[in-house]
Amino acid sequence: MDDTTLTAADTARALAIRSVRIMADGERADFDAVIHLEATNREAAAEPPATRGRGPAAYHATALWLRAAYADLHHTIESAVVDGDLVALHTTMHGRHVGPFVAYDADGQVDQVFPPTGKTFAVTQSHWLRIADGKIIEHWANRDDLGQAVQLGWVPPTPIYLMRMALAKRKARRENGAG
Repeated sequence: MDDTTLTAADTARALAIRSVRIMADGERADFDAVIHLEATNREAAAEPPATRGRGPAAYHATALWLRAAYADLHHTIESAVVDGDLVALHTTMHGRHVGPFVAYDADGQVDQVFPPTGKTFAVTQSHWLRIADGKIIEHWANRDDLGQAVQLGWVPPTPIYLMRMALAKRKARRENGAG
C-alpha cells in the first residue's frame, strides 16, 4: 500500500469512530460535520419517527433517543477495519439505564417501553459504516440486545417489572398522541 491509501484508511477509520462516539455527547453541529446529507441508518426501524429520515438530523435524533434512556453512554472501540469505503467497528457499548427505553413499531407507534432500572450494562456491538464524500452515508449494526436486556433486568421480567412496563407504555403512548 502507498501512503495515500494508508492516509485514506486512517481518515475513514477516524471518521467512523467519531460518528459512533458522538452518539454519547455530540451536538447537532458534530453530526453535521460527519454525517452525509443523504445518510441512512438501517437500524432506525425500531426507533422514533424522527430518526427514520436521512442525514445529520436523523442521526442526531437517534443520539437523543439513546441519551434519554441511558446515562454514562459510551463506546469502547475494540477494533476497526477499513475496506475501501466501508469501515467495520467492533465496540463495547456501556451505559446506565436511567430513563424509559421506548421501542417503536414499523408505523412509528410506541411498541414497548422498558422503564428505568438504574442498572449498568456493557455489550458488544459491530457497526458497519459506509463513507461517501468524506462523510458517513450508511450505517447498520449487529448488537447483543439479549445480553443488554438480561444485564438491565428486562429479561426474564418479574411480575412487578411487567406492570411497570405496561404503565410506562400507556404513558409513552399518551405523550406520543396515541391514546
